[in-house]
Amino acid sequence: MIASPHSDPVGRHRECAVLDELLVALRAGESRVQVFRGEAGIGKSVLLEYAVARASEVTVTRAQGVEADMELPYASLHQLCAPFLTQVDALPGPQRDALRVAFGMAAGDPPDRFLVGLAVLTLLTRASETRPVLVVVDDAQWLDQVSLQTLEFVARRLLAEAVAMVFAARDPEGQAALAGLPETRISGLDAAAAAELLGSTVGGRLDKRVRDRFVAEMNGNPLALLEFSRGRSAAELAYGLDSSTYRGAQYRSARGTVSSRVERDFAERLGPLPRATRTLLLIAAAEPIGDAALLVRAAAALEITPDAEPARTAGLIDFHGSIRFRHPLVRSAVYHQADPEERRAVHRALAAATDPATDPDRRAWHAAQAAPGPDEAVAAGLEQAADRARQRGGIAAEAVLLERAAQLTPDASSRGRRAVAAAEAHFSAAAPDRATEQATLAELCPLSALNRARLARLRARILFARSRSDEAAPLLLDAAAQFAAARSPLARETYLEAISATIFAGRLHGPTGARAAAVAARGSGAPPSGSQAADLLLDGVAALLADDYDTGLTTLRSALELLANEELPTREATMRWLLLVPVALEAFIHYAWDLHAWDILATRAVRLARDVGALGALPPALIYAGGVHIHYGGFAEAARMIDEADAIAAATGHAPHKYAALVLAAWRGDADVAAGMVEEARASAVERGEVSLLGTMGYIQGVLFNGLARYEEALVAARSAIEHDGFNFTGLSLVEHVEAATRCGKLDQARTSLDRLVELTRAADSGWARGACARSRALLADGDEADGLYRTAIEEFGRGGVAVEVARTHLLYGEWLRRSRRPALAREHLREAYEMFDGMRANAFAERTRRELIATGEHVRTRVAVPAADLTPQESQIATLAADGLTNAKIGAELFISPHTVEWHLRKVYTKLGITSRRALPDALVTAPALDTKARGSDGPRKNRHERSLRSPRTPRPR
Repeated sequence: MIASPHSDPVGRHRECAVLDELLVALRAGESRVQVFRGEAGIGKSVLLEYAVARASEVTVTRAQGVEADMELPYASLHQLCAPFLTQVDALPGPQRDALRVAFGMAAGDPPDRFLVGLAVLTLLTRASETRPVLVVVDDAQWLDQVSLQTLEFVARRLLAEAVAMVFAARDPEGQAALAGLPETRISGLDAAAAAELLGSTVGGRLDKRVRDRFVAEMNGNPLALLEFSRGRSAAELAYGLDSSTYRGAQYRSARGTVSSRVERDFAERLGPLPRATRTLLLIAAAEPIGDAALLVRAAAALEITPDAEPARTAGLIDFHGSIRFRHPLVRSAVYHQADPEERRAVHRALAAATDPATDPDRRAWHAAQAAPGPDEAVAAGLEQAADRARQRGGIAAEAVLLERAAQLTPDASSRGRRAVAAAEAHFSAAAPDRATEQATLAELCPLSALNRARLARLRARILFARSRSDEAAPLLLDAAAQFAAARSPLARETYLEAISATIFAGRLHGPTGARAAAVAARGSGAPPSGSQAADLLLDGVAALLADDYDTGLTTLRSALELLANEELPTREATMRWLLLVPVALEAFIHYAWDLHAWDILATRAVRLARDVGALGALPPALIYAGGVHIHYGGFAEAARMIDEADAIAAATGHAPHKYAALVLAAWRGDADVAAGMVEEARASAVERGEVSLLGTMGYIQGVLFNGLARYEEALVAARSAIEHDGFNFTGLSLVEHVEAATRCGKLDQARTSLDRLVELTRAADSGWARGACARSRALLADGDEADGLYRTAIEEFGRGGVAVEVARTHLLYGEWLRRSRRPALAREHLREAYEMFDGMRANAFAERTRRELIATGEHVRTRVAVPAADLTPQESQIATLAADGLTNAKIGAELFISPHTVEWHLRKVYTKLGITSRRALPDALVTAPALDTKARGSDGPRKNRHERSLRSPRTPRPR
């Protein structure tokens, strides 16, 4: 970093004010995050030093990114957390274990990087309890990838902690880093500030025209202004950069970016230095750790006497026990101006000087950089280092190490195997372009049958990740067939993945549809996968898709017992389970019509994802769990889960999941909200080729428009969902279509949909399925037959626990009774429907019911405001957990936030509820059952659980 000669950065009043405000807020116990962006030399590091200098009564911890090809997982994060590592053992168990494994302090399962992030958040929060903590990160674009991702996660979860984070990121290299965080973009100095800066360094009076031209040539870049005016008089500058007096012939053209010109200037200063000094600088540039003892050992191996003084005199380094380059461009200039053999010699010396017992990965990397060509021993060392990186959760580092190992492998077959592994690691690290490059290299090598299958599966995964179209399914089926031919246990897993791809792509029939995938899986003869639950799930889903409903559902129910109770001894086993669950849930929802199985699996998925800190898997698990609560009538709990899923998705850089939010908006009758969300989702589905979402829109709009009594629109929407050739929501859309068609007088359409619904639910044998058929028949029946069918539907939906459908059936029955001139009995059922819809806040259905009640002569009460309804979804969740007796620390661990954030939310809850402590929470969270015992489900294990309406956010926690 080039220091400013002024106590305050010249011309940076706006940026300094941002930092001053940040420090004031930090000392007041508030969280702040700030990212400074700009080109090299623009003054970002100077601003960080300004913040550090003014951080009195604050604990400062720092990390510095260093430009290097070496990727060591969590190296930068370890550097930043070093002052607090004595407190690691006090962290909650899962966080402690994750951080210890990530930092190489213990062995264990590879940790989830988001669980590591939570551990860092907790560590910083606890440190801030004694003094506020300022985290300073310079050159963030050069942090190892997993460290940068973890710090970004921490920054997004800060809310009520006395922790501030300040980052500097260089453009253009760091444009993608830390996106979405509060940022300030730094531009060049204006003329007055540039003149002030030049006046402090240039001898003599500088003519204004000369100064303005020089500033313009440097684009106001402070580093360029200081370095190009360094040691020069006003008279020398008057001739400009094209002058023959300007140092270095290569600069006479003065072309290129400012940063490249500054780097060339630094390179020019190396020429006059003694050879030993240049070599010492090259050692320091090649080894970013800055270990003085290591540099001395490497210098001894090269038989040079370390002498850094000439470089310090030339303004290239600072030396305080170890060499520190005055700016990253100096390091870059030193390394890149050396010829390749010089660099290899330095890396060879560093490899020899690095302890193989304490730092084998760094030694392996230097040996690789020293290799003039293929070398199996070096490649094997890199492969071992990659495995260690994987064990620590450093997938990006694993990919880089494997890629270099493949490059150095002399044997073509081994090179192909390592290239396949590198490609898979790059894909897992969210680098599909580099994965494709390695896959292409692997294809040029002779591969075993198993590795060819791995490569085929990877190609399909890359395609599916880029577009949810049905083009990936044939590739996955081909890969699965190759695995089956090789008798690999990966075959059945890949068939299940192929079926999943077809489900999300949205096609059921045709050569690329889910049915074709199911037929291929059933006839493959693939060996067992090693997981009985996974094998039964594949058999069950494949049978369903092949129209063998009886076999399919029987097998699925056998799989449910295993999926619900299977022992998962390792984190890897848990992650594999979490990957299976979406397919299982889709089958249980749309074919088994089993809300209780949906509840069991979604609840376990949420619990497991929380337990192992799998924040990538937690949002979809929460979305599925939210869907359960929608059907139970617990809209507030559903909203809370959807809100948490969106917050975690945003914090982890994943796209939000739209399905549950759209379904909830439809059931609430939020026409304007739903319309906007539907159009956004539709555009996204078209762009990504996710046809299944297009079919889902029809069901969602069918619910919405039926609730609003806009039956013609509901008819069109539901019909579009039925005609869509998809796996999901066809059955539910048939229910909507029957209701809309009967209301529109399209009885033939309604009967056709009823017949199809009966066939689809024939083997389901659940209260939900039986209720759907009974009510749909009732809509087409008359007299006693209709009366009996409505009563059966209420009973069956209640047995299935589907509260929203119980309420709708009361409404439809009440409407039929009123038209049958039985107003007293109609009022009874309409009152029940209104109470349920009003409690759920199903506003459109409630209004439709209210109008029917008024038509019977009933006076409809107005809604009573309830204090708890003012709580946000996250406040509601935290209040519920606190009322259940959890401490702030346990709540924070469960929700991936800090205990301080929990306390901050609780204070707001107390204010809204008019209480002063958590002891009063249970009484303040007024409970009201959303459904009486007559409608409580008895199909499954939820018969004794009570859902609560939005009038109370307090829903019992799944245990």
